[in-house]
Amino acid sequence: MNDVRTWQPPRLIGNRIYRNGLVLLVAAYVVWSLGSMEIDWARIARGLPRAADILDRMFPPNFGRWQLLMRGVIESVQMALAASFFGMLLAIPLGLCAASNLAPRPVYLVARAILALTRTFHEVIVAIFFVKIFGFGPLAGVLTLIVASLSFIGKMLAEDIENMNMGSVEAVRATGASFPRLLVYAITPQMLPRYLGVSIYRLDANLRHSTVVGIVGAGGIGQTLAASFSRYDYDFSLAILLTIIFLVFLGEFFSTWVRAKLR
Repeated sequence: MNDVRTWQPPRLIGNRIYRNGLVLLVAAYVVWSLGSMEIDWARIARGLPRAADILDRMFPPNFGRWQLLMRGVIESVQMALAASFFGMLLAIPLGLCAASNLAPRPVYLVARAILALTRTFHEVIVAIFFVKIFGFGPLAGVLTLIVASLSFIGKMLAEDIENMNMGSVEAVRATGASFPRLLVYAITPQMLPRYLGVSIYRLDANLRHSTVVGIVGAGGIGQTLAASFSRYDYDFSLAILLTIIFLVFLGEFFSTWVRAKLR
């Protein structure tokens, strides 16, 4: 009788002893990490009844102050649209300068340093910085989202330019075309679909992040949410949370529809 063998994908670590030892090592590290965190289980036990009380006071959600709710939603949408627009514009020169196959070495290094610096800090940290400079309000939120947009779109654009087909670029360059003509006739046709897709994705992300940066005072519906929690107005807080969920789902559907049209 022939021995029937079934193919199995190769394991990442072939040696069984090493593989089991690594699993035990990871498990021991997780246990040690949990122990070193000094979790106060008594404090957690005391917090559970408070959590139940908060959830009980949240229902039913209170949409009675819908004017205040809509004002926060409109402000968040305006912040996301403005930041996406200016981020898309500023990302173009930054992305071109950060492409090693187009920009001179000193310009490339400076542009890459700017991209690395703007991508280092989370939006909430940047928002706190702008709130300290310009005060509470949507201006700090818009500036925060502009920084996040230009860094994200600029990096994607630079990497796409570095990976593009240089044949058409060299062909246009051989005609003696200037750099603006090279940009219009050789680079833009290759980069435009990807650039628009990434920009639409960033608009969707800005819509979500606009609700987060508001918690630290940078405007939008997040600022309204933080104020409602500080007043223990939990039924109105739930109404805001449900509105944010609806807003994020709406932005997701819109970005999916636009990306499908761009294909």
